Amino acid sequence: MRTLLRLTLLPIVLTSLLLPLSVLAELPVVDHEIAAVIDPASGQLTVTDRLTLPPGRDTVDLVLHTGLSPRVGPDQGTLEVLGQDAHLEALRLRLAPAAGGSATLTYGGTIRHDLTAVSEGMGRERRTTVGTIGPEGVFLDGGSGWYPRMPGTLQRFTLRVSLPAGWQAVSQGAGPGREADMGSAWAETQPQDDIYLIAAPFTLYRDQGAAPQQGAEAQVWLRTPDAPLAADYLAATREDLDLYSRLIGPYPYAKFALVENFWETGYGMPSFTLLGPQVIRLPFIINSSYPHEVLHNWWGNGVYVNYQGGNWSEGLTAYLADHLMKERAGQGAAYRRDSLAAFADYVRTGADFPLIAFRGRHGAASQAIGYGKAAMVFHNLRIQLGDAAFIQGLQRFYTDNRFRVAGYPELRSAFETASGRDLGTYFAAWTTRTGAPRLALSEVRSEPLTTGYRVSGRVEQTQRQAPYPFAVPVVVHLTDGAPRQTLVMLAGRETDFTIELPTAPLRVALDPEFDSFRTLEAGESAVSLGSLFGAAQGLILLPSAASPDLLEAYRALAAEWQRGHAGWQIALDSDHPAPPTDRALWLLGWENRHLGAFAAGSQGFSLDPAARALNIAGAPVDTTNASLALTRQRGDQALGWVATTDAAALPGLTRKLPHYGKYGYLVFTGTAPDNRQKGQWPPGDSPLVYWFGEARPELTPAPRSSLVEPR
Repeated sequence: MRTLLRLTLLPIVLTSLLLPLSVLAELPVVDHEIAAVIDPASGQLTVTDRLTLPPGRDTVDLVLHTGLSPRVGPDQGTLEVLGQDAHLEALRLRLAPAAGGSATLTYGGTIRHDLTAVSEGMGRERRTTVGTIGPEGVFLDGGSGWYPRMPGTLQRFTLRVSLPAGWQAVSQGAGPGREADMGSAWAETQPQDDIYLIAAPFTLYRDQGAAPQQGAEAQVWLRTPDAPLAADYLAATREDLDLYSRLIGPYPYAKFALVENFWETGYGMPSFTLLGPQVIRLPFIINSSYPHEVLHNWWGNGVYVNYQGGNWSEGLTAYLADHLMKERAGQGAAYRRDSLAAFADYVRTGADFPLIAFRGRHGAASQAIGYGKAAMVFHNLRIQLGDAAFIQGLQRFYTDNRFRVAGYPELRSAFETASGRDLGTYFAAWTTRTGAPRLALSEVRSEPLTTGYRVSGRVEQTQRQAPYPFAVPVVVHLTDGAPRQTLVMLAGRETDFTIELPTAPLRVALDPEFDSFRTLEAGESAVSLGSLFGAAQGLILLPSAASPDLLEAYRALAAEWQRGHAGWQIALDSDHPAPPTDRALWLLGWENRHLGAFAAGSQGFSLDPAARALNIAGAPVDTTNASLALTRQRGDQALGWVATTDAAALPGLTRKLPHYGKYGYLVFTGTAPDNRQKGQWPPGDSPLVYWFGEARPELTPAPRSSLVEPR
């Protein structure tokens, strides 16, 4: 399974079309003994592959890259060319082995496909390739057709690669050997859904102490030597393997390796991750996205995904990696709120689909569903079952399905076994339906008792769709003492609750820490860049008074953001006497004639266009050589402003700003440009909160423990 990091990327699973619904016991396994010779300068690949085929087959159909000219060994059978798929660069073959269920294929040729851009929404794109062998590096997987693939099978293999001096190859499984002549030898005895071959002039750093209980080794493969960076990643690998081994079960591979790619990627493969040279050096990656890729060796590359029944792996991995890291830092509620905001920003009626239809990320909307919504569904399941039963369910699912194909039915079965509860209604609703529930808090009252107080109220689901089954916390803060919480189980339109308290209530809050997947109410989340990037319709106004070079740079930014979005238009500010109020609006430039109207009445910032002065939350911002992005809300309209004094900074802003969707304001410096300040606007009052009396003091949530703590 190949996945991509959430920051720019995600799962394009090229092999999923070859993997049927069956469990492993029904999937035949092909064994490969591969000897490969690679010449990066010419793009040439020469391979000898001894295949041991599944028993009982007189003939088997294979797929190979069109440029590789295969032939079968003498007296080992016949090889017939059935046809060619030009779109997939695939040659369809039929092999009739002579006897014994094995045959040796020899083939060679050139695999060199350019990187192509794939749009992932407004201003967002990634680069990918079918496969390539070149002086900059080698990237080959099943979609490249570099080895003979029998559709509907899994693979075991040994692999020995000959390369120019100074080059090394990386694949999944055990390797490389310690001896000089074994440096590019790999083997995997567990059935795999693909075979990967990555090569470059690497420097290898290794640490056999990563996970002694599993015998796994930590490795780092860098194209540019960097011992301190390697040491950081080796230490992080040890910690992450230990964490997830304790939470889920034994690590399933012989190693985990960080491998530096020659273009910016965030791929996760069995037992290694392939990250771009800038990605691995981002300071936050090692404690955020990196655990996500380590965890994929349990989910996706340890338990395989039934793609036709929905890719559960990304949501569960996001929950147990991205969310868990935030939860351990005390930021779990903020992460969950951002997930709900992303769904609101990017998932429009036409873009919504159920979790069983999620295959992989191809834009912000699919990410908000397959990652964000799915993670929230797992979180709410945890809230209902409790941590102990939830962890037992994870461990049961892993134990029962390791190196098997599994889906939501197997997840349901594991959690039912662990909890002793029937979860059919919950899984059916949350995996097959679209949309989100909307909540209301009503009929709240307090009455004194002989000893203490009783608070009661009603939770309503107000969306047009049928009610969803889920759990929602109701939290009561007291005038004296720790907050009290009850879990309200929702099934119908209305559910009443009652809580008995030792002292008088101060406030009742419905789902204050965003434990339920639902529609955010006004005041729960502020405007952000995502509010504009997710808008179906909008207008980008260019500053007609800007210098010619700056105006053209702004025009290039606007054209890039507009590409593929027919609902967005571009115009000069001089074309509009007043800024439109009927759609999302970007203003570009300090020189924009509507900047004063944009700033008027703002609560979070003050702006003086003439003096080029900016204050955020009362603090002055140094705007010298700075690039700025601000948002604000005016009624139901989302507005944004981007400005710089250096046209050279705008190409970088064009690429980077769409990846800061959860933020309300940002400050960059330089031409790269580099982020120096970012933040979210504070939310307002929520209609899901009821106060008793006029006093509204600052309240802190009750402390929570994370799902699993560090050692």
